[in-house]
Amino acid sequence: MPNPTSYITLPEGRSVEPGQIEISLADLRGDSARMAPHWVVPPTATAGPVPPSLIHGVVVSPASARLVGSMSVYGD
Repeated sequence: MPNPTSYITLPEGRSVEPGQIEISLADLRGDSARMAPHWVVPPTATAGPVPPSLIHGVVVSPASARLVGSMSVYGD
């Protein structure tokens, strides 16, 4: 049985080795547009803030806590 990754069949019916494919950006965009409806992303619920009383079992070393606390993004 041939390795399915050893060759690729183009829409014209000819087979080529990987790395030898010449495809235009327009072709790539068209392929992507045709595949996009197949990749439906289910809606996800947004996570809300969790009260500290519900957080259990998280252990942070003192050095890591100092590092994060000293970062302006988190410490201010």
